[in-house]
Amino acid sequence: MIVFDLKCELGHVFEAWFTATKTFEDQIARGVVECPSCGSINVAKAVMAPNIARKSSQKTTSANPLTAGDDDGEQVGYTSLPGALQDELEVVLKKVRKHVEENCDYVGTDFPEEARKIHYGETPERGIYGEASREESLDLLEEGIDVIPVPGIRKPGQSDA
Repeated sequence: MIVFDLKCELGHVFEAWFTATKTFEDQIARGVVECPSCGSINVAKAVMAPNIARKSSQKTTSANPLTAGDDDGEQVGYTSLPGALQDELEVVLKKVRKHVEENCDYVGTDFPEEARKIHYGETPERGIYGEASREESLDLLEEGIDVIPVPGIRKPGQSDA
């Protein structure tokens, strides 16, 4: 799986996932990649910050929870943000977490199954959250099911401590 930052003709920047660079190129050629903000299909790769490998003894973090670590806990990427931007990101993530927890149904480890049922119209559409492995999340994305990992989301009744 590969992720690209893309930019449309109107300057909207967004992230898209592809199984390989060739898949990206094929989809661009067919005009099936579109900007989620304006619907433009005139998109190209945007300038991206590189992932920098770190020594295994150094702590790493990633802005993308799906690439933060392999199933064995091994970190696979590193994204560094300037202090003020990191602080702003944390404030926004807290607001997102609070909104999700207050407005969506917690489905626990049934998240992948429940997301599929909603996507395929087998159950009424509603906001849900729960647990899914990295592999399960990537499978959902490949099926065209929108999944947004939210770092630090809590189970109902769980405190920040």
